[in-house]
Order: sequence, then C-alpha cells, then structure tokens
Amino acid sequence: MSEFTTTVRHLTYPECPRWRGDRLYFSDFFTNQVLSVSATAEVRLEAVVPNQPGGLGFLPDGRMLFVSVKDRKIMRRDGEESVVHADLSDVIPHHLNDMVVDAEGRAYVGNMGFDLRGGQAVAPADLWRVDPDGSFGKVAENLAFPNGSVITPDGKTLVVGESFANRLTAFDLEDGNLSGRRAWANFGEPPATTDAGELLSVIDVSADGIALDAEGAIWVTDPPHKRVLRVAEGGRILAEHVFAEGAYACALGGPDRSTLYVCLAPTWDATEAAAVRGASIVQLPVDVPGAGIP
Repeated sequence: MSEFTTTVRHLTYPECPRWRGDRLYFSDFFTNQVLSVSATAEVRLEAVVPNQPGGLGFLPDGRMLFVSVKDRKIMRRDGEESVVHADLSDVIPHHLNDMVVDAEGRAYVGNMGFDLRGGQAVAPADLWRVDPDGSFGKVAENLAFPNGSVITPDGKTLVVGESFANRLTAFDLEDGNLSGRRAWANFGEPPATTDAGELLSVIDVSADGIALDAEGAIWVTDPPHKRVLRVAEGGRILAEHVFAEGAYACALGGPDRSTLYVCLAPTWDATEAAAVRGASIVQLPVDVPGAGIP
C-alpha cells in the first residue's frame, strides 16, 4: 500500500467528499455539518444540516447543493443561508443518500430504499433527478442501494455504485434522462439475502463512494473490506489500498486532481461515532488524475 497522510482528524463519519477550487468539501454525518478543508489543513464550516448532511454538489453559478438525509430534502446554500431546493419527502419513504450534480445543475440523488438502521429487509430503491428550478422526477428504478455516482467528462454516461448488488451500473445520459442501463463492472453475483448484515458479510465489493480518473478507471470504496479499489470497466481490479478502518467514500482532488482522498471511520453507529470522533480523511498520491464530475 502506498503511504498516506492524514488530511483531517477527529471527525464522526465523513462522507461524500468533493474537490472544488482549492478545497475538499465533505459531510460529517453525526455533527450535522458540511465542512471543507484546505491543502494546509484549515477546516471551515460550510453549513449546518440538522437532519444530517449527505451528498454534495454545485450549481453552475457555484452555489452548493447538499442532501438533508432524514427529512429527504435537497438544500441550497444561498450566501449565508440554507434554503430548500427540492422537497422529496412525499415521494421517497426512506433516507436520501449520495448525489452527483451535472454541468447543467441537474442533481441525481439516490436513497436507501429501506430503513437500514432500523433493521428492515433490504429492498430496491430509485434514482431521482432534481432540476435547477427544483422540480424533480424518477429516472431509474430497482437499484440495490444506489450510492456514489460519477459522470464522464463528455457528460454522456453516469455510473452509480449499487452497494448491495456487487456491481457498478452505467446509464447513457442525455438531456438529463437515463437509458441503456448496463453493468459497468460486476464483482460477483448479487447476494441472495434480504438481511443487510448477512449481505455485507458475504458481498465481494460493496461499492460506496466512487471517483473517476482520466484513464476511465473508477476508484471504489468498499467499507466491509476496509479498502479502496481502482477498477477497470468490466470489473478487473487494477490497484488496492487496505486500511485499518472502513473506507466509505473517496475523491480525486488537489491542484492537479492527482491526490486520492479517502474517508475512513471505525464505526457507523451514530452514538459511538459521535462519542469517539475517531474518523478521518486521508490522502495518497496517484499516477492518474481525476476526470469528469465530481
């Protein structure tokens, strides 16, 4: 494993990192904060999200969008104020999750599909698009926990991690619509169980956060196996970095996008994570820079 350095410590559960300008933006779930950190490790509060922050993205004019997980809203940062960009609470019964925002400001947001923390049986979920004016509609159905997503540099393909299906799934992207659904990478058969704990104990790769590079490979975090993988289309593993803690999300950033940032956490239990604050974001250099969105 390449040597890594720690970017920021004493977090509860960092997720959804995004590099923009000269800073890494991320959500810290159990402090209910969106934060950013500079190359010199200066941490800045970007927003307080009482119902837990999730996926992040930016509109073409630079305003930040962020998921409010528990009340199932997309929020927008207007100056020093957070306002509702879209309220999906009437159409999505469970927590919102990760999100990617395209070059035109359309947000593609996933949800869990079931109450993971409440012990419900695993159930499929949908992917929704939120337009810049706040209107929204369903663009894909029956995904197994749609999670981290990327959009290729030409804006024509969206790839999403299906955390509970052993795969990355690709769609053709045109005018905000998704079609041509296909497996971008298969890591094994989808686990034949609806028990989340059992599923995570047998799955080969549980794709959480992902990041695309300039050679078309995708970095994939795999929390149950405490690692991040660089994967070629089709599923061949090109590189692997293993950590002492769960790796939940990643981003390619830095001045030339040749730094891989990885979000690590020893637990995703909210009470324990908030008490221990043992989570961190680490960074390591990579040979191939990032590409596309985010």
